[in-house]
Amino acid sequence: MSTEQTGTTAENGYSYTLTRTLDAPVARVWQAWTTPGQYAQWAYAVPGSVELDVRPGGTWKATMRTPEGAEFPLTGSYTEVVEHRALTVGMDVPGRPDPTLMTMELAEEGPRNTVITLSQTCDTAEERDGAEQGSTMLLDSLTSFLAANPDS
Repeated sequence: MSTEQTGTTAENGYSYTLTRTLDAPVARVWQAWTTPGQYAQWAYAVPGSVELDVRPGGTWKATMRTPEGAEFPLTGSYTEVVEHRALTVGMDVPGRPDPTLMTMELAEEGPRNTVITLSQTCDTAEERDGAEQGSTMLLDSLTSFLAANPDS
């Protein structure tokens, strides 16, 4: 497993990009990201709270649980879905007219490796830092889930 991180530059504003190579085929990574029961196991979601309608315009919702035990509901929609290749996920943020978008891209690197790239542009450095930290936690947890459940 390898990880790359890209932070703010003059060109990308308050953006981040995280890239990691996972020891799993693309179809397996896609399944973990788009199946409610599997997503709940690695994405810090409360069991039974995840609903994913994975299609352009489809909605999603989940109640997330922090490591400290606090719970908070999240909702959003999918703006781009290219099976086994890419998802652009919008997250509803109270007080904002437009959703915050995060893009997940998958690239096959041989029969058992997948390169996953998460990227997001935020309004402030503080928002970007929090989103980047959350995405790093998701990638760490996804990596562990795939290692423990290689054929689920």
